[in-house]
Amino acid sequence: MDNLLAGLELLARWDVLFALLVGSIGGVIIGAIPGVGPAVAIAILLPATFSMDPIVGLTMLLGIYGSSMYGGAIPAVLINTPGTAVNALTSYDGYPMTERGEAHRAVSLAYSASFWGGMFGIVCLILLSPVLAKIAPMFGSREIFLAALLGIILVILAHRGQIFAAGMLAMFGIFLQTIGLDAVTYTQRYTFEMTFLTSGINLIVVVLGLFALSQAFFLLTAPDEKPEAKPVIGKMSAGFKELLKHKRVATVASGFGVILGMIPGTGEFTAQFMSYTYAQKTSSTPEEFGKGSPEGLIASEAANNAVPAAAMIPLLALGIPGEALTAMMLSVFYVHNVIPGPQLFQNNIDLVYGLYIALLVLNIMVICFLMFSTNILTKIIRIPTRFLGVMILVLSLVGVYSLRNSLTDCMIGAAFGVFGLILKRLNLPIVPIILGMVLGGIMEVKLRSALPRLKTPLDMIDRPIAFIIFVMIIVVLALHIRTLIKEYRARQPQEDNAIHDSQTR
Repeated sequence: MDNLLAGLELLARWDVLFALLVGSIGGVIIGAIPGVGPAVAIAILLPATFSMDPIVGLTMLLGIYGSSMYGGAIPAVLINTPGTAVNALTSYDGYPMTERGEAHRAVSLAYSASFWGGMFGIVCLILLSPVLAKIAPMFGSREIFLAALLGIILVILAHRGQIFAAGMLAMFGIFLQTIGLDAVTYTQRYTFEMTFLTSGINLIVVVLGLFALSQAFFLLTAPDEKPEAKPVIGKMSAGFKELLKHKRVATVASGFGVILGMIPGTGEFTAQFMSYTYAQKTSSTPEEFGKGSPEGLIASEAANNAVPAAAMIPLLALGIPGEALTAMMLSVFYVHNVIPGPQLFQNNIDLVYGLYIALLVLNIMVICFLMFSTNILTKIIRIPTRFLGVMILVLSLVGVYSLRNSLTDCMIGAAFGVFGLILKRLNLPIVPIILGMVLGGIMEVKLRSALPRLKTPLDMIDRPIAFIIFVMIIVVLALHIRTLIKEYRARQPQEDNAIHDSQTR
């Protein structure tokens, strides 16, 4: 109870509440605009949050992270264009409902399912916090190293069909964080006698380049578009009544979001598809899925909105981000010398509870805002894409320059922007680079800390938690290899038949 009161006291400050209000409403607006997304917005705002108190900066970023998917459902339902990438599955059933004149029903269902999933995830996070506080001190250097290694492996394996590319990009991210002056030996690594590389490549410059500047270049080089969305008529609260008829689907989907949100590298997409598949298999009308099924819409939105709260679990308990957005938040902790992990629950428990309460308040703020602002947001959707591109470009360059007042950083950011654009054109993932930089840095520090106490390689896993994580790594790799073998055997007869047919002709 004392921790809860301390968190409430921390959140009761006017600047924290204002940051939460700006972040939550701003996140909804950003999510509703196709082509921007929370990653771009958080990347642009990161330099500004470094001058704020940790709780102020984090609540603003949390507001954007947790609310953007609410807004992203609006264009997904109304114009079949997801506002954020994770709302793609929402359009499968949301847009067909709009086409048959049920736009109000679809939007209100999306809001209610999002609220259900968000609150479910936060409640699970709060209930798990005492467990985290007890388990976190058991993690030493070797355990965190192995957990970070497991995170990188999961991130790579999550990109099915692009595993080699994801692995190479993750290794590239690990390489980027080694550039510069070594903090232990004070020797230069991979600087090639270039003085501007001595201080290393700044993570925020890379983030702004890969996410914000690349998106600006993408919008500026694509044809100019001005999406149109018709106004929605009716009370938005109507969706809650219908949601109660499908509370089993909403609860199970939220559970998928929580479980998969805690696992680095999986996140919203996997949670969505698993919950959608479950909803379809257990539905009495599976033939309606993809044609305007309310159960499909609920499963998608409940799952993806349960993830943000769950993704905070490995970030706060171990200091290990599960995806790009929490990796960006991790940098805010580091700038203020607040290190997530075992010590956070011992030394800054008021900050932890403040973030929990902020997530609760955030969801209430967002759902209240959406009850009367949907038609205003449909007008924001109409912003021309090239105008958005110019705005993102200007704000990104200002953000990069403000970090260290360096034109060199601007040039490095622009180079990564072009690189990010190339990756987007080739449909290759960007996230492994960022997580490679973050997790690679954690792995290097923790491995160096653990090595003096190790006499043999087996000493790395001679403690219970370290051994469990090592077994998890082996199991994950074994299961993936087994899946590859099954896919190969399934393809082989088809390839043989194709060769046989070509020979007979």
